[in-house]
Amino acid sequence: MIPGQKISNSERKSFIEAIDNLFLKLELSYHYQFYKVFGTDHRLKEAKKLWAESLKKYPAECINAAVETVIQANDYLPTLTEVLKACSGSMGAINIPTPQEAFIEAQKSSSPRQSFPWTHPIIYWAGREIGWELINSKNNNAFQAFSKTYMRLVKEMKAGKEFTVTPKEQLDALEPLDLDLLEKLRKKYNL
Repeated sequence: MIPGQKISNSERKSFIEAIDNLFLKLELSYHYQFYKVFGTDHRLKEAKKLWAESLKKYPAECINAAVETVIQANDYLPTLTEVLKACSGSMGAINIPTPQEAFIEAQKSSSPRQSFPWTHPIIYWAGREIGWELINSKNNNAFQAFSKTYMRLVKEMKAGKEFTVTPKEQLDALEPLDLDLLEKLRKKYNL
């Protein structure tokens, strides 16, 4: 989330529910290990804060899918790092590429970008927003900037916003030149 940006109450509520659900499922699945690590209310509260801060860039759907994945894959209580990796992998469960895959696709895209066969339109819009020059530069912060923008757009998509990319050829076909208007403007301005 961009500093100063407000999120909707429903989005915040679903995120909090996802974090609570994560800890409930971990508690039920790894009860003894869970109590060994998060045994006091204070430790549990601090852990929830830390995990929520680390997972805030992922939509609630990704967190819920990741919990199921780590519980099925681990015999022992998973670490925050394992959950973060599962969240990144669960982006595919909601039919969009991970930020890493999207960044690589954006780097490999060619001009005209609107005509490029994107796996998902959000990649185009994230690249367009931060700038194609930054994506293709050797700047170490390019991926971080792209990832933040990409995840924000994913959240907007989950909130109902639709993203489409109209190929450049279609844009040209949609707006033919109005010859009558052009002639009127020429006469009006003596051109």
